[in-house]
Amino acid sequence: GKALENSGTAEMLAGHIAGLSGGAGGFAPHLTLFLLYALTGFFAETISCKAAAMIMFPIAVTVATDLGVSPKTFIMATAFATAATFATPLGYPTNLMVYGPGGYKFTDFTRVGLPLTVVLAVTATILIPIFWPF
Repeated sequence: GKALENSGTAEMLAGHIAGLSGGAGGFAPHLTLFLLYALTGFFAETISCKAAAMIMFPIAVTVATDLGVSPKTFIMATAFATAATFATPLGYPTNLMVYGPGGYKFTDFTRVGLPLTVVLAVTATILIPIFWPF
């Protein structure tokens, strides 16, 4: 996380994320929040949730600063996205603990966890700004 911040990579990635929602007008913070949540969720599903949080934290703060909104909203989205890793057995240690002994296949996690992850992403993007306003 510190390396991303010191090297300027967090600033560059934040600019790209904010740029993707540039044409959204008044919905730009909400769309950007969703994009940040989705990217964080992707990282959390493929690497450990703690590593994803460390990578995305400086990016979340920079995105919020670039948009001129409260970083707390984007930090909470990062925290929620890293905790909601249901689509693969890789992202969370408990998923790996039940993967082998439970006789699950990788596709079992994706089949059940991906729709749950999408529902949580939409719900979190709507509710987080209510509890932690922009």
